[in-house]
Amino acid sequence: MGIVIGIDVGISTTKIVGVRDMQVVSPMRITAADPITSLYGAFGKYLYENHIELGDVEQVVLTGVGSAYIEKPVYGLPTSKADEFVADGLGARFESGLDRIIVVSMGTGTSLVRCDGDDIRHIGGISIGGGTLAGLSRIMLQTSDIKQVSELAKHGNIANVSLMIGDISAHPLPGLPMNVTASLFGNAKTDAAKEDIAVGLIHTVLQTIGSAAVLAALNSDINEFVMIGNLTLLPQCHEVFPMMEQLYGVHFRIPKYSQFCTAIGAALDYVYKEGKPLSTNI
Repeated sequence: MGIVIGIDVGISTTKIVGVRDMQVVSPMRITAADPITSLYGAFGKYLYENHIELGDVEQVVLTGVGSAYIEKPVYGLPTSKADEFVADGLGARFESGLDRIIVVSMGTGTSLVRCDGDDIRHIGGISIGGGTLAGLSRIMLQTSDIKQVSELAKHGNIANVSLMIGDISAHPLPGLPMNVTASLFGNAKTDAAKEDIAVGLIHTVLQTIGSAAVLAALNSDINEFVMIGNLTLLPQCHEVFPMMEQLYGVHFRIPKYSQFCTAIGAALDYVYKEGKPLSTNI
């Protein structure tokens, strides 16, 4: 089998990976003004930097919202499309090594995909994600640069803007320690420091996503959550999710190639279809 190229095409950002012999090859991310420019720029750069000839490519598999704009074979190569939710599930399952999980795809918004072996289904989502963080940061911090917001947040104190259980109760509540958040931004003042606002915004988005994921697993015995998407790169994930693990008795996992899982899954969709049947229920 030649190399299979999986491409997750966003509106301005494209992620591309190769899969050869069930190994992920050199994930890459490219940003451009539109999906077509982003796709072709990513593809050309990927082939060039990895010394891959067009003849080495067995299949190109597209997924993501931007893939709807692509109607022709990429550079004349065999090209197909994979359902984005299937790609989320396949990539997260492959990267985590777990078969029974809920995949939490933290993009502009957040989608939730349940995997039970080869049964992969989209179970819902929430309209809070990276777009929320960027928009609120633009209004409150005059920047939508997530890296800048994250740096500011490193010097902030969440207790300066949010209410904790200890702020409203003299004793811990059942299952709720004193340091658990009672109300996000419930303690914010008009003169709050930018650093505190930044950490409050990030915690608001991450805690909301984590809580939604846990609620989505109710009435099931799944307690493994695989977090994928660009927001997994926020260092604050390593503060928020361990705290929520202790609170809910679950596991939040961020795999090595978390931001590329959808592109990996797109490539695997073709690989698995060629080698064995894949049962999905979307």
